[in-house]
Amino acid sequence: QVQLVESGGGLVQAGGSLRLSCAASGRTFSEYDMGWFRQAPGKERQFVTAISWSGSRTYYADSVKGRFTISRDNAKNTVYLQMNSLKPEDTAVYYCTQRRRRYTAQLSHDSYEYDYWGQGTQVTVSS
Repeated sequence: QVQLVESGGGLVQAGGSLRLSCAASGRTFSEYDMGWFRQAPGKERQFVTAISWSGSRTYYADSVKGRFTISRDNAKNTVYLQMNSLKPEDTAVYYCTQRRRRYTAQLSHDSYEYDYWGQGTQVTVSS
């Protein structure tokens, strides 16, 4: 059974930084793309970023491009999300997720392409 456990959320002032981590277990981590989505109150879950199984490719939503960085350590079965220059509109529950298929050739922003999700970690950015 796949388990994804996020950590690192919290309260930060606008302009500040946070680093989220997601520890994965249950499947061979290095074979699967990983992604981060977020959901703000009253809004649908939205794509934030994804990283390929090898770590060589990344993909960002326009709203976070240049401010957020996704990375992974396949030796530690962990994916990270470094968030800089945070804005109040970044406030949301952030979810780590693992791609449904192995060794994909193209990253995806479609939530249907991901089959396992963490419990989420709250990020609150005050103005």
